[in-house]
Amino acid sequence: MAQVSSTHRPSSKLSLIDVVVNPANLKCSSLPLFSLRNQYSINFHLSWLGFFVAFLSWFAFSPLIPDVIKTDLNLTAAEVGNSNVVSLCATLIVRIFSGYFVDRFGPRKVMAILLILGAIPSGLAGTVSTANGLYIVRFFIGILGGTFVPCQAWTTAFFDTNVVGTANALAGGWGNAGGGFTFIIMIALFNRLVADGLTPHVAWRAAFAIVPVPVLLSVAAATLVFGTDHPAGRWSDRHKVVATRISGVEPEVTAKDEDAEKKDGGSGDVEVTVAPVLRDNAVSELDVAVSKPFTWRVAYEVVSNPLTWLPALGYLTTFGYELAIDANLANVLFNLMKSPSFGQTKAGYIAGIYGFLNVVTRPLGGYWGDLIYKKFGVPGKKYLMIALGLAQGLLSLGLGVYIDKHPDPSLTIIIVLFVIIAIVNEAANGVNFSLVPHCNPCSNGFMTGIVGGMGNIGGVVFALIFRYQPSPAGKAFQTSGIIAMVVNVLLSAIPVPSH
Repeated sequence: MAQVSSTHRPSSKLSLIDVVVNPANLKCSSLPLFSLRNQYSINFHLSWLGFFVAFLSWFAFSPLIPDVIKTDLNLTAAEVGNSNVVSLCATLIVRIFSGYFVDRFGPRKVMAILLILGAIPSGLAGTVSTANGLYIVRFFIGILGGTFVPCQAWTTAFFDTNVVGTANALAGGWGNAGGGFTFIIMIALFNRLVADGLTPHVAWRAAFAIVPVPVLLSVAAATLVFGTDHPAGRWSDRHKVVATRISGVEPEVTAKDEDAEKKDGGSGDVEVTVAPVLRDNAVSELDVAVSKPFTWRVAYEVVSNPLTWLPALGYLTTFGYELAIDANLANVLFNLMKSPSFGQTKAGYIAGIYGFLNVVTRPLGGYWGDLIYKKFGVPGKKYLMIALGLAQGLLSLGLGVYIDKHPDPSLTIIIVLFVIIAIVNEAANGVNFSLVPHCNPCSNGFMTGIVGGMGNIGGVVFALIFRYQPSPAGKAFQTSGIIAMVVNVLLSAIPVPSH
């Protein structure tokens, strides 16, 4: 039986097994990552897993396009750059509309539908034979990038204010790490298929059918079968949650986890502690917020609120930068270091480090956000996000200057610099989505869609910079760094609530 503490305060040690529920909103104020006997844990793991597997197709072209796909389809450098931009355009559209659908139907159903829709063009990837065909397939595969919206909206719906930043960052970070794993998986699979006798022409096409398609459909099915819509039950029941102001300690109630009891045939033995979370008598609007149905009036209120654009524009500079790096780094390294001992495989594995670091870096940012919130409230999250955005810009500028000032740059120094950039950049993404739940909390899905969509706009902007400034190689990094610094300085003028 899972042990449950008698009381829970945000300042206490965060539990990774016990389930502690706030009765005011039925959200979990602990983070039971290592228990799969309750709805909070199950939905958390399904949320990041859905986003993770989306990368297996969304970014599957990136590790193979610098050499084998480029050669097979007779692509120019410009066409490779165009395909990277196109792959982000559909995601931008889907993320914005996903917010509407999440608010209406709930994140679970939206996640499953996006995975199923994305599996269709993934299965058709092997039919590509021209640059235009590549553009079309990558555009529709970009649907999978929209899974980020239900991923973050799902965790926000199930986790309370004191842990929502960490929960969002863990789900986003572990999901984003799919970008790094994709480089490893696709390159290793391609090399294995070639070693087994397939030609490169056939091997890269077969790789799409072997990995992305079955995985996407399997996770979509698991989401529909094992996931739940809301702590209250069905998504339509979310308004039935009695949201009361938390002003002190209420009697603790310990009950059997109904989900565990049902799934174990009536033998549920996981205890759930229902106890309010104390915040020194300060109540965030997020504590009692319930998602409103989407209307044009709600949309206007969200879009016209300056608070909406604080994380949205911040995310444009941080996640947008990360998307562009994920899509272009292998190609940049391949062209910069190409030699008999440095080819597509080595460039892909090294570039994969950037996405792989999300396993630790983005969750770390969310944890920092929750930590600073306890002492400085929402302003603390705001200034931490801005500080990391400025640091990212400065480091990117430095990397670009180093590359352009050295005719024969050291691969070791480049790797060290981009690893440091990755840590700062991805932590900033984690802090950003620890701030998002405090901005328009009654329009969680739409708000998440706007911020996620702005991240993709940033991806398109930075991808265009890499597309039109391919030489000298460091110029794109310098330009991207300057943009990030300017935008984050301007964001400091936007006021935020104290809690």
